[in-house]
Amino acid sequence: MWKRLQRLCFRAIRWVFQHELTTALLVLGVAAGTFGFVQLADAVTEGDSTAVDRTVLLSLRHADDHSDPIGPHWFEEMARDVTAIGSVAVLSLFTIAALGHLAMIGRKKLAAATLAAIVLGTFVSWLMKVGFDRPRPDLVPHETQVFTRSFPSGHSAMSAVVFLTLGWLAARAQPSKKGKISFVLGATLLTLLIGSSRVYLGVHWPTDVLAGWTFGATWAAASWLALRWIDRSTEVDLDEEEADDDVLLADEAPAPAAGTPTADAAAGKPTA
Repeated sequence: MWKRLQRLCFRAIRWVFQHELTTALLVLGVAAGTFGFVQLADAVTEGDSTAVDRTVLLSLRHADDHSDPIGPHWFEEMARDVTAIGSVAVLSLFTIAALGHLAMIGRKKLAAATLAAIVLGTFVSWLMKVGFDRPRPDLVPHETQVFTRSFPSGHSAMSAVVFLTLGWLAARAQPSKKGKISFVLGATLLTLLIGSSRVYLGVHWPTDVLAGWTFGATWAAASWLALRWIDRSTEVDLDEEEADDDVLLADEAPAPAAGTPTADAAAGKPTA
Protein backbone atom coordinates (compact mmCIF):
# COMPACT_ATOMS: atom_id res chain seq x y z
CA MET A 1 0.00 0.00 0.00
CA TRP A 2 2.83 2.41 0.92
CA LYS A 3 4.74 1.67 -2.27
CA ARG A 4 1.62 2.24 -4.35
CA LEU A 5 1.08 5.60 -2.66
CA GLN A 6 4.69 6.53 -3.39
CA ARG A 7 4.25 5.66 -7.06
CA LEU A 8 1.08 7.74 -7.27
CA CYS A 9 2.83 10.75 -5.64
CA PHE A 10 5.78 10.38 -7.99
CA ARG A 11 3.51 10.28 -11.02
CA ALA A 12 1.60 13.35 -9.80
CA ILE A 13 4.83 15.30 -9.25
CA ARG A 14 6.17 14.25 -12.65
CA TRP A 15 2.91 15.32 -14.33
CA VAL A 16 3.07 18.73 -12.63
CA PHE A 17 6.65 19.27 -13.78
CA GLN A 18 5.79 18.23 -17.33
CA HIS A 19 2.52 20.11 -17.75
CA GLU A 20 1.82 22.60 -14.95
CA LEU A 21 5.18 23.66 -13.54
CA THR A 22 4.47 27.37 -14.06
CA THR A 23 1.08 27.11 -12.38
CA ALA A 24 2.54 25.19 -9.44
CA LEU A 25 5.31 27.75 -8.98
CA LEU A 26 2.81 30.62 -9.10
CA VAL A 27 0.62 28.93 -6.46
CA LEU A 28 3.66 28.43 -4.24
CA GLY A 29 4.69 32.04 -4.84
CA VAL A 30 1.27 33.36 -3.82
CA ALA A 31 1.29 31.22 -0.67
CA ALA A 32 4.84 32.26 0.26
CA GLY A 33 4.13 35.94 -0.47
CA THR A 34 0.97 35.92 1.65
CA PHE A 35 2.82 34.31 4.56
CA GLY A 36 5.70 36.76 4.22
CA PHE A 37 3.42 39.79 4.20
CA VAL A 38 1.57 38.57 7.29
CA GLN A 39 4.88 38.12 9.10
CA LEU A 40 6.04 41.61 8.12
CA ALA A 41 2.77 43.19 9.17
CA ASP A 42 2.96 41.41 12.51
CA ALA A 43 6.55 42.61 13.09
CA VAL A 44 5.60 46.20 12.27
CA THR A 45 2.47 46.12 14.44
CA GLU A 46 4.39 44.71 17.39
CA GLY A 47 7.25 47.19 16.95
CA ASP A 48 9.83 44.47 16.34
CA SER A 49 11.10 46.18 13.18
CA THR A 50 11.78 49.60 14.72
CA ALA A 51 15.49 49.09 15.38
CA VAL A 52 16.21 47.76 11.89
CA ASP A 53 14.13 50.51 10.27
CA ARG A 54 16.00 53.24 12.13
CA THR A 55 19.42 51.73 11.41
CA VAL A 56 18.84 51.40 7.67
CA LEU A 57 17.28 54.85 7.32
CA LEU A 58 20.12 56.58 9.19
CA SER A 59 22.74 54.65 7.21
CA LEU A 60 21.54 56.51 4.11
CA ARG A 61 22.19 59.94 5.72
CA HIS A 62 25.36 61.75 6.66
CA ALA A 63 26.20 61.11 10.30
CA ASP A 64 26.71 64.82 11.06
CA ASP A 65 23.64 65.98 9.13
CA HIS A 66 20.60 63.72 8.91
CA SER A 67 18.89 66.15 6.55
CA ASP A 68 21.44 65.35 3.82
CA PRO A 69 21.24 61.96 2.03
CA ILE A 70 24.55 60.31 1.20
CA GLY A 71 25.85 60.83 -2.32
CA PRO A 72 26.12 63.85 -4.63
CA HIS A 73 23.21 66.19 -5.29
CA TRP A 74 22.70 64.86 -8.82
CA PHE A 75 22.13 61.38 -7.36
CA GLU A 76 19.45 62.75 -5.05
CA GLU A 77 17.73 64.36 -8.02
CA MET A 78 17.98 61.09 -9.92
CA ALA A 79 16.29 59.32 -7.01
CA ARG A 80 13.36 61.75 -7.33
CA ASP A 81 13.12 60.95 -11.04
CA VAL A 82 13.08 57.22 -10.32
CA THR A 83 10.49 57.51 -7.55
CA ALA A 84 8.24 59.49 -9.92
CA ILE A 85 7.99 56.43 -12.17
CA GLY A 86 6.01 54.74 -9.39
CA SER A 87 3.57 57.63 -9.00
CA VAL A 88 -0.14 57.30 -9.72
CA ALA A 89 0.14 59.49 -12.82
CA VAL A 90 2.98 57.55 -14.46
CA LEU A 91 1.58 54.11 -13.57
CA SER A 92 -1.79 55.19 -14.94
CA LEU A 93 -0.16 56.25 -18.22
CA PHE A 94 1.64 52.91 -18.52
CA THR A 95 -1.60 51.06 -17.79
CA ILE A 96 -3.67 53.09 -20.26
CA ALA A 97 -1.06 52.60 -22.99
CA ALA A 98 -0.90 48.84 -22.44
CA LEU A 99 -4.67 48.41 -22.25
CA GLY A 100 -5.14 50.59 -25.31
CA HIS A 101 -2.71 48.39 -27.23
CA LEU A 102 -4.55 45.24 -26.18
CA ALA A 103 -7.89 46.75 -27.19
CA MET A 104 -6.56 47.87 -30.59
CA ILE A 105 -5.29 44.37 -31.45
CA GLY A 106 -8.61 42.81 -30.47
CA ARG A 107 -7.73 41.53 -26.99
CA LYS A 108 -10.55 43.36 -25.25
CA LYS A 109 -11.30 40.62 -22.72
CA LEU A 110 -7.65 40.40 -21.76
CA ALA A 111 -7.52 44.19 -21.41
CA ALA A 112 -10.59 44.14 -19.15
CA ALA A 113 -9.13 41.36 -16.98
CA THR A 114 -5.82 43.22 -16.66
CA LEU A 115 -7.59 46.46 -15.76
CA ALA A 116 -9.60 44.64 -13.08
CA ALA A 117 -6.43 43.14 -11.58
CA ILE A 118 -4.66 46.51 -11.39
CA VAL A 119 -7.65 48.46 -10.05
CA LEU A 120 -8.39 45.86 -7.38
CA GLY A 121 -4.72 45.76 -6.37
CA THR A 122 -4.72 49.55 -5.99
CA PHE A 123 -7.86 49.45 -3.87
CA VAL A 124 -6.53 46.72 -1.56
CA SER A 125 -3.25 48.60 -1.13
CA TRP A 126 -5.15 51.75 -0.16
CA LEU A 127 -7.32 49.82 2.30
CA MET A 128 -4.23 48.41 4.01
CA LYS A 129 -2.72 51.88 4.33
CA VAL A 130 -5.88 53.07 6.05
CA GLY A 131 -6.10 49.95 8.22
CA PHE A 132 -2.52 49.90 9.48
CA ASP A 133 -2.37 53.71 9.75
CA ARG A 134 1.40 53.78 10.24
CA PRO A 135 2.92 57.27 10.39
CA ARG A 136 5.61 58.32 7.95
CA PRO A 137 9.23 58.36 9.17
CA ASP A 138 9.98 61.36 11.39
CA LEU A 139 13.61 60.42 11.91
CA VAL A 140 14.87 62.32 8.86
CA PRO A 141 13.43 65.10 6.67
CA HIS A 142 11.39 64.01 3.64
CA GLU A 143 13.04 64.78 0.31
CA THR A 144 9.74 64.63 -1.61
CA GLN A 145 6.11 65.34 -0.75
CA VAL A 146 3.82 62.60 0.61
CA PHE A 147 0.07 62.59 1.18
CA THR A 148 -0.89 59.16 2.58
CA ARG A 149 0.10 56.85 5.42
CA SER A 150 3.22 54.73 5.39
CA PHE A 151 2.50 50.97 5.49
CA PRO A 152 2.72 49.39 2.99
CA SER A 153 4.56 51.59 0.50
CA GLY A 154 2.12 52.47 -2.27
CA HIS A 155 4.86 53.20 -4.79
CA SER A 156 6.49 49.82 -4.12
CA ALA A 157 3.23 47.88 -4.10
CA MET A 158 1.66 49.42 -7.19
CA SER A 159 4.84 49.48 -9.26
CA ALA A 160 5.11 45.74 -8.57
CA VAL A 161 1.45 45.18 -9.46
CA VAL A 162 1.56 47.24 -12.66
CA PHE A 163 5.03 46.51 -14.02
CA LEU A 164 5.09 42.81 -13.14
CA THR A 165 1.61 42.24 -14.58
CA LEU A 166 2.36 44.17 -17.76
CA GLY A 167 5.80 42.57 -17.93
CA TRP A 168 4.20 39.13 -17.92
CA LEU A 169 1.78 40.15 -20.68
CA ALA A 170 4.70 41.37 -22.79
CA ALA A 171 6.75 38.26 -21.98
CA ARG A 172 4.04 35.81 -23.02
CA ALA A 173 4.02 37.37 -26.48
CA GLN A 174 7.74 36.71 -26.97
CA PRO A 175 8.68 33.60 -28.99
CA SER A 176 11.99 32.96 -27.20
CA LYS A 177 12.75 32.24 -23.54
CA LYS A 178 15.39 34.97 -23.49
CA GLY A 179 12.82 37.49 -24.66
CA LYS A 180 10.40 36.40 -21.94
CA ILE A 181 13.06 36.56 -19.23
CA SER A 182 14.23 40.01 -20.31
CA PHE A 183 10.76 41.54 -19.87
CA VAL A 184 10.24 39.95 -16.44
CA LEU A 185 13.72 40.94 -15.25
CA GLY A 186 13.25 44.49 -16.55
CA ALA A 187 9.94 44.86 -14.71
CA THR A 188 11.49 43.44 -11.54
CA LEU A 189 14.51 45.76 -11.67
CA LEU A 190 12.31 48.81 -12.20
CA THR A 191 10.16 47.82 -9.22
CA LEU A 192 13.20 47.37 -6.98
CA LEU A 193 14.65 50.75 -7.97
CA ILE A 194 11.39 52.57 -7.26
CA GLY A 195 11.02 51.03 -3.81
CA SER A 196 14.65 51.69 -2.90
CA SER A 197 14.28 55.35 -3.87
CA ARG A 198 11.48 55.74 -1.32
CA VAL A 199 13.77 54.74 1.53
CA TYR A 200 16.63 56.86 0.21
CA LEU A 201 14.38 59.92 0.08
CA GLY A 202 13.27 59.28 3.68
CA VAL A 203 9.54 58.99 2.99
CA HIS A 204 9.23 55.30 3.94
CA TRP A 205 10.60 52.92 6.51
CA PRO A 206 12.44 49.97 4.91
CA THR A 207 9.76 47.54 6.14
CA ASP A 208 7.11 49.66 4.37
CA VAL A 209 8.90 49.11 1.08
CA LEU A 210 9.57 45.43 1.75
CA ALA A 211 5.90 44.90 2.54
CA GLY A 212 4.91 46.80 -0.62
CA TRP A 213 7.16 44.62 -2.75
CA THR A 214 5.81 41.48 -1.10
CA PHE A 215 2.19 42.48 -1.56
CA GLY A 216 2.69 43.71 -5.12
CA ALA A 217 4.59 40.62 -6.28
CA THR A 218 2.04 38.33 -4.61
CA TRP A 219 -0.84 40.18 -6.23
CA ALA A 220 0.89 40.07 -9.62
CA ALA A 221 1.46 36.31 -9.27
CA ALA A 222 -2.21 35.83 -8.39
CA SER A 223 -3.14 37.96 -11.41
CA TRP A 224 -0.93 35.81 -13.64
CA LEU A 225 -2.77 32.73 -12.36
CA ALA A 226 -6.16 34.32 -13.05
CA LEU A 227 -5.14 35.46 -16.54
CA ARG A 228 -3.73 31.99 -17.34
CA TRP A 229 -7.01 30.43 -16.24
CA ILE A 230 -9.07 32.89 -18.28
CA ASP A 231 -6.82 32.37 -21.29
CA ARG A 232 -7.41 28.61 -21.13
CA SER A 233 -11.12 28.77 -20.38
CA THR A 234 -13.41 27.63 -23.17
CA GLU A 235 -16.13 29.96 -21.91
CA VAL A 236 -13.93 33.09 -21.88
CA ASP A 237 -11.65 32.91 -24.92
CA LEU A 238 -9.04 35.65 -24.91
CA ASP A 239 -7.95 34.77 -28.44
CA GLU A 240 -11.17 35.92 -30.07
CA GLU A 241 -9.24 38.05 -32.53
CA GLU A 242 -7.80 34.92 -34.12
CA ALA A 243 -11.26 33.67 -34.94
CA ASP A 244 -12.24 37.10 -36.24
CA ASP A 245 -9.15 37.15 -38.44
CA ASP A 246 -10.06 33.75 -39.88
CA VAL A 247 -13.56 34.95 -40.76
CA LEU A 248 -12.16 38.14 -42.26
CA LEU A 249 -9.69 36.23 -44.40
CA ALA A 250 -12.44 33.92 -45.58
CA ASP A 251 -14.64 36.89 -46.50
CA GLU A 252 -11.81 38.60 -48.35
CA ALA A 253 -10.71 35.51 -50.28
CA PRO A 254 -11.25 36.08 -54.03
CA ALA A 255 -13.99 34.05 -55.69
CA PRO A 256 -12.77 31.38 -58.15
CA ALA A 257 -13.02 32.35 -61.79
CA ALA A 258 -16.01 31.02 -63.74
CA GLY A 259 -15.35 27.88 -65.69
CA THR A 260 -12.64 26.59 -63.36
CA PRO A 261 -13.08 23.23 -61.64
CA THR A 262 -13.34 24.94 -58.25
CA ALA A 263 -16.11 27.28 -59.44
CA ASP A 264 -17.98 24.42 -61.16
CA ALA A 265 -17.79 22.33 -58.00
CA ALA A 266 -19.09 25.19 -55.89
CA ALA A 267 -22.02 25.64 -58.30
CA GLY A 268 -22.82 21.92 -58.26
CA LYS A 269 -21.79 21.35 -61.89
CA PRO A 270 -20.14 18.07 -62.88
CA THR A 271 -16.45 18.31 -63.61
CA ALA A 272 -14.47 16.27 -66.11
